[in-house]
Amino acid sequence: MKVTLNPDAEVVAMVKEGLEKTGGYCPCRLERTEENKCICKEFREQMQDPAFEGFCHCMLYYKSK
Repeated sequence: MKVTLNPDAEVVAMVKEGLEKTGGYCPCRLERTEENKCICKEFREQMQDPAFEGFCHCMLYYKSK
């Protein structure tokens, strides 16, 4: 398993800017809960799944097998 940043620098910059504005919470989600703190619970769970390969919800991180 390997987790990397999105290769699109524009997306990375936009999401990081959003993270700064929200205090580290996923800028793509409305609720400010611990589950939505970057790296969000959804993606942490996906990272544990050996069959999963893809981007997190906000497209900042990519998990490869």
